[in-house]
Amino acid sequence: MVNFRVLATEIATVAKSFAEHAVVPDVVPVAPTALLKVTYPSGVEVDEGNELTPTQVKDEPTVSWDAEQNAFYTVAMTGPDARDSEWQHWLVGNVPGSDVSKGDVLTEYSGAGPRPGTGLHRYVLLVYQQPDKIEFDENRVTNT
Repeated sequence: MVNFRVLATEIATVAKSFAEHAVVPDVVPVAPTALLKVTYPSGVEVDEGNELTPTQVKDEPTVSWDAEQNAFYTVAMTGPDARDSEWQHWLVGNVPGSDVSKGDVLTEYSGAGPRPGTGLHRYVLLVYQQPDKIEFDENRVTNT
């Protein structure tokens, strides 16, 4: 019974946080059911809406989640507060389990870079389980 209570609390916390920061409905229609662990090389950890500086998040983070070993995942990081539209900051497909380093990088990681005077920006990192491995033929996007 303890596991159920912990899971129910985590789902409620994620949903509340996504609603509080308007990630639902701005980015996704429904909040995820679990949290990711996101840690940057600078030593900071993402914690449901904490404020981080562009310097703290300039390098690709380590991301972990409760993954199925034989499943493939897509990791996506987006910035919904970019100038005129949402900005794709990172996209990695075919991630085996939770080993992002072994996935297919479709868009290289690009840290926060809001224009001066635009205030705080939201950055959302999501992981989706794929039905199977995908053969990507899209052009790759570099961070330059």
